[in-house]
Amino acid sequence: RIRRELSRTLRPRSRSNARVEGKLCRLCRFVEGLTSQDLIMKSRKPSLTHNPFRDLKDLLESRAVSLPQCPKPKIPEPAANLSAEEQEKIFSEAMADVIPISRENCVERDPSARQTESIRSDPNPNEEKETLSKLSDLVRRGEGFHVFSTPEYIEGTGYNIPAEIARRLHQGDFSIQAHLDLHGMNASDGQENFERFLRWAVRTGKRGVMVIHGRGLSGPSRPVLKEKVVECLTRGPWRKWVIAYCSARTCDGGTGATYVLLRKRPVTKRAKKPLKSTPDQY
Repeated sequence: RIRRELSRTLRPRSRSNARVEGKLCRLCRFVEGLTSQDLIMKSRKPSLTHNPFRDLKDLLESRAVSLPQCPKPKIPEPAANLSAEEQEKIFSEAMADVIPISRENCVERDPSARQTESIRSDPNPNEEKETLSKLSDLVRRGEGFHVFSTPEYIEGTGYNIPAEIARRLHQGDFSIQAHLDLHGMNASDGQENFERFLRWAVRTGKRGVMVIHGRGLSGPSRPVLKEKVVECLTRGPWRKWVIAYCSARTCDGGTGATYVLLRKRPVTKRAKKPLKSTPDQY
């Protein structure tokens, strides 16, 4: 507006002096009426940030907003310097406006339930003796030890075979007719001898066999022979001949040996039928 007024005033045209002086007077009055806030040049570019407190400093400096004066909180003296009577007095004053909660709608716990919980929490001396006795039998004679409860135990079944067959195989329900010992062999020799043993078992009609591979605890990392046996039974061409396999019982070597139950003939796509109850039909 100032620029527009000046351009009109200083435009080189022939006008009377009285008219020019009148415009100058109006321009001076307009400039005198402007405040410091009106003279600040603000950018017209849109800002991507939100600044809600941008003008707060100017408002506080101009005293346009009055803030209430908050009283300073009273810091109580430490209780360590007070006597027991003074502490009790302070507590009574603090609790003077407290209203006790009505216990009309409260549900009381059954005292017999508390007694039952206390009985359960208290150890029974007879149970402790029984537990120690079982632990002693386990350490001395191995009683109560189950191979299938250990992390080294393995088991698996072939196509359309229920898991019950693997459990029965581990329990000794099927006779073991031949075995192979792979101790002292490396991975490649062990796999070659194991596949030769399976071909011989299928050709001679041996249905239940056992392969002794060891637990692999003496190796630097993992049981290599044991993993090769499982790989051959589950991923190789011999998986079509496998009904079930599982770790042997403790008397036969435990997790250091594996039982294998073989089929009479390999499974085919046409032979994929619903589950059957006994392995005698395979």
